[in-house]
Amino acid sequence: MEVDHSYDVPHARRNTHGCLLRGKRDRMAKGDDEEDMEESEVWRKEAMKTLCNIVYNSHWAQERASVLGLLSGLSDRLVQGIHTLAPPCGQFYELRLIFLLTALRPELRAQLQKAGGVSLLTTALEQCLLVQWKGDHHVLLDHTLPPVSLERSQCAIEILKILFNISCCIRRQPLNHEGTTLYRHLAAILRHCMLLSCATQERTEELQSHTVNLLSALPLEYLDVLLSVPPSEGSLEWEGFNMDCVHSLLLFMERHLRRNDKLKERLTPVLNLLTESCRVHRETRRYLRKQILPPLRDVATRPEQGETVKSRLVRLMTHVDTDVKHCAAELLFVLCKENVSRFVKYTGYGNAAGLLAARGLLGARGMLGVLVHGTSGRYSSDSDSETDEYRQAKGRINLVTGRVEDNQADPMEGMTEEEKEEEARKLFHMFSRLTRNKIIEPVSVTEDGRLAPLCEQLRDDSSAGDDSEGDTR
Repeated sequence: MEVDHSYDVPHARRNTHGCLLRGKRDRMAKGDDEEDMEESEVWRKEAMKTLCNIVYNSHWAQERASVLGLLSGLSDRLVQGIHTLAPPCGQFYELRLIFLLTALRPELRAQLQKAGGVSLLTTALEQCLLVQWKGDHHVLLDHTLPPVSLERSQCAIEILKILFNISCCIRRQPLNHEGTTLYRHLAAILRHCMLLSCATQERTEELQSHTVNLLSALPLEYLDVLLSVPPSEGSLEWEGFNMDCVHSLLLFMERHLRRNDKLKERLTPVLNLLTESCRVHRETRRYLRKQILPPLRDVATRPEQGETVKSRLVRLMTHVDTDVKHCAAELLFVLCKENVSRFVKYTGYGNAAGLLAARGLLGARGMLGVLVHGTSGRYSSDSDSETDEYRQAKGRINLVTGRVEDNQADPMEGMTEEEKEEEARKLFHMFSRLTRNKIIEPVSVTEDGRLAPLCEQLRDDSSAGDDSEGDTR
């Protein structure tokens, strides 16, 4: 083994590596106490970064953090930061560590919720965004103020993520009067978040994205706060209601529809939020229906063709991702007041078949029940007005494609009966081969309006026929 002789290097040579820093006492003697405090804060921030990396990558570290009560200490630090005029240096990494602990350890989520974490984080969010109240559930929005800084928006996003972790299960829990007041207060702040502008467009969209996630986790009865602010000068008014927040949600959805990227992560939360809002608030549904489903005039174009919001949503109704497909179809179905005939009118039967099959409305009995007895939603009794263009072409519209189709020539024109039978035989053999190789699976509509494999239906019919013959014998 080689012996390390680094300590034997002459003094002059060691100095080439750099000079020693002054001691703490020497620096304080020269009046550098502020510099020392700043330096300690910088090292503290670096330590918090290291802790975040360790907790994120080590399951053992997560368990030790839970046993040692690290979350309680972080909550105390957050309380201290609330009482200061400005967020302390390194608060972002403290919030990031709280987020990691609540995301990775379910027992810590419950612990923070029981310890009043929602109230604490809501207060921290108010301080971070400099919220000024004008009345109950009404946050003052001053457009003359500069955009939210990058540091404050960073902390606000982390708070929203933590709140989502500890609030995602409250829909299943009964809340007392104090809890109801707290979450309505939080909903008013979230409405304010949807209308804020940050230093960059990317940070604004990130803030709105996490706001949408948290709004979708709140109980439905608190969503009326989004419409509770009275209209004012410069606000978007619809039927006497302030639609600024709803319009902001609509613009957020449109941007992600155009990008067509990360649909499940970014688009499905806002689709679910708008769908539930339309179910419980008639004004929201009527406003969104005017924006997304205007009166039908173009009867020569398929519903999925074009660059409108409706066309993009209809295209998603046949998306490969089941969640995306269901959310897009559900929003359009609710905008049509869950009326099957109106839903087919705007989307075409081919696009609507997936949702109708999932709801058991493909059969005539299911469709008739919806049209005659109404739906489960609470909707107004206003009728769907038809334009002159739609009324004139109504009899010629193909219900499957949702548009007026050109007259097609009969492909069997001029063929003899023998040739027609031969073509039918070829078609039967092709379908039979595809079925045997399990490339396709023929289905049929059951009595309850749902799709089921055709082979099972034939098997059930044959067994029922055998039983009836046995009884006659």
